[in-house]
Amino acid sequence: MTKSSIISKIKADKVIALIRADSSDGLIDCARALAAGGLTSIELTMTTPGAIRLLEKASAELPDFLFGLGTVLDAETARAGILAGAKFIVTPGTCFDVIELCKRYSTPIFSGALTPTEIIRAWEAGSDAIKIFPAEFFGPTYIKSVKAPFPQEGGRGMHPCAWTNF
Repeated sequence: MTKSSIISKIKADKVIALIRADSSDGLIDCARALAAGGLTSIELTMTTPGAIRLLEKASAELPDFLFGLGTVLDAETARAGILAGAKFIVTPGTCFDVIELCKRYSTPIFSGALTPTEIIRAWEAGSDAIKIFPAEFFGPTYIKSVKAPFPQEGGRGMHPCAWTNF
């Protein structure tokens, strides 16, 4: 799957399920249940024990799913995730080494940012989309306000503030 087709699928789906758990037990079954409900784009977070092994297993067992790896803090973890089958990478902040690695591997990268300055820095560094994080303290009004000065899609196929964390 190409980078542009991954981004197109995410745009079309409009929702990415987030799996964050204390254990990897039952997460494959959870992914199947999400698929039964129509969600096949899923972010597994590094905060889940054994996340890389789970990602590798899930990607092999469910090849039609679009699995991503979230809560990625460094390039080494991003690389391990990509090699394990991650089709996109998500960071909680702007991690320049992760952005660079994802660009090298032609893997979509969604960087966390909160302020307009952080959004601009992540966008200029090459993020494909911005995950407003943490968003639960500010809500839809903040998202609408921060999106206003960023109307362009930048030619990357997604709005720089396309992804939020509610």
